[in-house]
Amino acid sequence: MCIWSYIGNSLDSSSDSRVQANIEAILRLLEPRNVHELKSLQGKLAYLGRFISNLTDRCQPFSRLMKKDIPFEWDEACDKSFKSIKSYLMKPPVLVALVLSRPLILYVAAQKRSVGILLAQKNDERKENVLYYLSRTMTPNELKYSPFEKLCLALIFAIQKAKHYFQSHSIHLVSKANPLKYVMKKPVLSDRLGRWYLQLQQFEITYALQKAVKGQVLIDFLADHPILAEWELSEDLPDEDLVIEVTPP
Repeated sequence: MCIWSYIGNSLDSSSDSRVQANIEAILRLLEPRNVHELKSLQGKLAYLGRFISNLTDRCQPFSRLMKKDIPFEWDEACDKSFKSIKSYLMKPPVLVALVLSRPLILYVAAQKRSVGILLAQKNDERKENVLYYLSRTMTPNELKYSPFEKLCLALIFAIQKAKHYFQSHSIHLVSKANPLKYVMKKPVLSDRLGRWYLQLQQFEITYALQKAVKGQVLIDFLADHPILAEWELSEDLPDEDLVIEVTPP
């Protein structure tokens, strides 16, 4: 089994034991038979959230069973999702500790119902190491956002969750299109874009177009966050009326 570290803080033996214990507990679990058992599974997965790429989408098939008025029916999609998480945890990624003197690399991705980020940093051999994974589902209102706005939402989510790291490091943002340009150069800002603009102004963030897939870190992240074919993202600043809207069925 790998050696774990939390971002910026190496795990002591007791913390390491808790992480390993949660992994082993999940691997031993049978499929949940009711909401109570599902809540227990969700709690264990939440504890390991920063170690699991795109956890939100991985859990989506059975997370819906937590909603009121939805009968508990563990179907094939739930079973497939549960088994895929177990398989992932058999060979989890190695997360390394933060190096204070080096910039951070931020990958952001948006899908129909969720946003995800990966925070990485280059080591002495110039290879990227994973520091942190984050993901969350969108609210009903956020589901109506355009593809570009969802990408901006992923960036804002990263800022809100990892603000203390953004304050002490320069950030190299990597994505298929530039959310900074979308927000910072809009001639007229809506209330939402205006709030995002004020948040982005506080940090040293530079954008790099994701032109080529290099390194296992990015390969794995893209595999977990596929860009939908109908999402036309480009470097051209989109007109508010021309951005394609993709609404979940």
